[in-house]
Amino acid sequence: MVGMADTEHRGRARRARTAAALLTATGLFAAGCTGHGTPRVPADDGRGQFRTDQPTPSSPNTSEPSGEADGPSVLAVKIDNVGAARPQTGIDSADVVYAEQVEGGLSRLMAVYATKLPKAVGPVRSARESDLELLRQFDDPTLAFSGAQGKLMPLINGAPLVAQTPEKASRAYFRGPDKVSPHNLFLRPERLVPATPGAAALTTGFHYGPAPAGGTEDTSETVRFPAARFTFTWSQSRERWLVSMDGTPDVTSDGKRLAPATVVVQYVKVRKSAFHDFLGNNTPYTVTVGSGRAKVLRDGRAYDVNWKRAKATDGTEFTTKDGSRVNFAKGQVWIVFAKA
Repeated sequence: MVGMADTEHRGRARRARTAAALLTATGLFAAGCTGHGTPRVPADDGRGQFRTDQPTPSSPNTSEPSGEADGPSVLAVKIDNVGAARPQTGIDSADVVYAEQVEGGLSRLMAVYATKLPKAVGPVRSARESDLELLRQFDDPTLAFSGAQGKLMPLINGAPLVAQTPEKASRAYFRGPDKVSPHNLFLRPERLVPATPGAAALTTGFHYGPAPAGGTEDTSETVRFPAARFTFTWSQSRERWLVSMDGTPDVTSDGKRLAPATVVVQYVKVRKSAFHDFLGNNTPYTVTVGSGRAKVLRDGRAYDVNWKRAKATDGTEFTTKDGSRVNFAKGQVWIVFAKA
């Protein structure tokens, strides 16, 4: 990974259809609110079905990007993260990995690819409402996912992104032999994004360079969701943070330990969305626009910082208490959204 986009890239012109999508979203959010069942922790969220058959009232975004962006945009893939989905494939090639809470207190990942495309990624699972807000920082990103709740699909199809599911791009997906359904759906990225987008597509607002002053020595950090746990342990020999999931070292399907250079624990508001899973559990909505506090882990040290994302089309700025920009270490970045 190389030096990334800042204000110039984040300020690029956005799509005119965004306003219409937001208006559509407002009506659907109101219509989608239903009674809440007693929360239960499922083995998984039950959304492996390819729910992409709902038509969009306006022009559905089902083909190639519009060409209005400056160049190819990122590929974002929703990754299954329950025990049955591990070991996962291709996550080590992602530039950024986001970890969010889903139904029942479980976790799901979104892997974002710009500088390198692996041969395969997965297991691929379903999208969530808050993914749309998170992805607005990119120009026409391609979102690969297995499907979504029926009432959410019109919002996805109306959003400024290229939605690619197995029904729309069957040649890009395949079922692997080593896991049971629904944890065995994989993606061939080059069949969705023939050319590597490049670092300029990463309009995240992140900056890379020397570590900020201060910080405290820190060799292990754990982030807990109600039914999931992430632990990041500093490896001096590798100069990376080794990832463990639910107390078990996390490796890829080819035996490589997941080891980002920078980890950010970003404290955000997690509210109820308008949607539920098939058991009646409410879908959490991770709010990534706004401001708050965060902890940045790099080089075996922890830095207490502030984060700010003024609007959805912006990237996220991380600053010290005196307002100085916080640089990340060169390499993969993990952002874990923890409840503030």
